[in-house]
Amino acid sequence: MDLELKGKRAVVLGASRGLGAAIAQELTDEGVSVLGVSRSPNEASEWPMLAIDLAAPDAAETIASHAQRELGGVDILVNNCGGPTPSTAHETDAVQLLGAFQPMLLTITEITRLVLPDMRASGFGRIMTITSAGVREPIPGLALSNTMRAAVHGWMKTLAREVAMDGVTVNMLMPGQVETERLHSLHQNIADQAGVDLQVIAAKAAESIPAGRFGEPREFAAVAAFLASSRASYVTGLEIPIDGGFLRS
Repeated sequence: MDLELKGKRAVVLGASRGLGAAIAQELTDEGVSVLGVSRSPNEASEWPMLAIDLAAPDAAETIASHAQRELGGVDILVNNCGGPTPSTAHETDAVQLLGAFQPMLLTITEITRLVLPDMRASGFGRIMTITSAGVREPIPGLALSNTMRAAVHGWMKTLAREVAMDGVTVNMLMPGQVETERLHSLHQNIADQAGVDLQVIAAKAAESIPAGRFGEPREFAAVAAFLASSRASYVTGLEIPIDGGFLRS
């Protein structure tokens, strides 16, 4: 199926590895001009990369101006911020919350706000934000992630209703357990705390998924590519789980 994406311009945050890199690759393969953003760029990427930390106060403005120079504008924005360190709610203090607030909420909402005018003027825009299944069912031990991603969902769902008539769609993609370095790190943390082998934790996690396995980044990216296309013009304001059937509601 031709997604009619050739000639479109995309900014993909966190594009050096994991889900961000998979989406950047999928869009590139579809003929999209991609600008990747990462704190630690992968020099082997097929797309140009901008090195910047999303925690920097001026990150959003820097990304938006760089995209304007390099691409001439943005048709597709993929918001993707790495997860914070594991923590419990009762141990999460104000310093930790404020530290996660800048990269996970302020920068994400501000870069979205900055690219919106051109999207609305052209009558085409695709905004996708990668969050977590923890928004719907909070994940134990990930209090910071659960909190910040829920806040992003509230902002994005509000925005979706505001810009739908302008041809701009806004959707949230909620990954379940997809084979990435982040998933491996989380499983390793659980294994270390329990004092068991990593493979025991991984096997138990896979058993909890109806599909019986972890997802692959390319499977996640395929959904993102469809949502970026004109064929998904009537899909907006959704929280879409890509989790092998793990979530029950």
